[in-house]
Amino acid sequence: MLVWTGNSSIRFGVGKIGITGGAGFVGTNLARALQFNGYEVVVIDDFSGGLRSNLSDIECEVREVSIVDFAELKGALSGCDYIFHLAARGSVPRSITNPRATFEVNLTGTLNVLECARNFDVQVAFSSSSSVFGLNQQLPKSERMWTAPLTPYASSKLAGEGLMESYAASYKVPIVSYRFFNIFGPWQRPDHDYAAVIPKWIWKLMKNEEIQIFGDGEQSRDFTYVDDVVEILIEGMKTQLNHPSPINLAFGSRVTLNEVVLALGEHFAEVKVRYSEERAGDVKHSQNDPRLLQELFPSIKHREFPEALQKTIEWFAEFGSRIANGPKLRD
Repeated sequence: MLVWTGNSSIRFGVGKIGITGGAGFVGTNLARALQFNGYEVVVIDDFSGGLRSNLSDIECEVREVSIVDFAELKGALSGCDYIFHLAARGSVPRSITNPRATFEVNLTGTLNVLECARNFDVQVAFSSSSSVFGLNQQLPKSERMWTAPLTPYASSKLAGEGLMESYAASYKVPIVSYRFFNIFGPWQRPDHDYAAVIPKWIWKLMKNEEIQIFGDGEQSRDFTYVDDVVEILIEGMKTQLNHPSPINLAFGSRVTLNEVVLALGEHFAEVKVRYSEERAGDVKHSQNDPRLLQELFPSIKHREFPEALQKTIEWFAEFGSRIANGPKLRD
């Protein structure tokens, strides 16, 4: 049986935990970690991007529900002691193609989750995005900096943060919002048009195909390993962290895409790269100032990029076929 790949020495608590988007990338890792650690897990997913097979070998309740459907969502989340709201219509390019669909899911869905939390008197942890900084090019990014979204996706996430804060102020709903940076690791789909760069490149190199870089490759990202994200999410739940403003969830690293290519070259015999024009809406550089994160989670020690990349490559070599060649994203 496959189990969570994180710190298996930690076991704790019981409770019923709801995860919207629980069959997606971060949701799958979180659901597996929670189940491994003795929690009752309820996954809410419409399978427009996540895969039911991700959860086939763990014990959890799976409810095929869209977060846009309030009545169904309320029924699915009934009895949960905590809600992780990870469901979203992701991808910057996808949001540019269809902004209305992005806002319908990311904003209306978040409103519905908050209404459930208000009715059930439980806490919500929300997955926002570093893309909210947008036009702000100052580095590193701290939570005190101004935001200026460049895309509908980024705008929808910033609006979601606003909804979270308004429900905390108006209805005393306990909240915590985490701004995810560039997360990568096991269970991240590599096989669709909107796939993230690291899993897509690993999968192509495993098939001896060329990889594509939009721009000159000097754009940089604060890549974050998914196990580190999961540990923080669970620690925040265990300590009932209730924070009035968003928390940047990344550790302050800065790796260029060209450096990622060089790192992949340590694991693959040949890396063929094709450079193309920059894409609209792509942020040039991203790096977090981790001081608040370290203050709130002093015991969390993150994996350095080379180690995390190696673990991801090893996982894809053994299990990648489980998530590749899945159904196309539904638009």
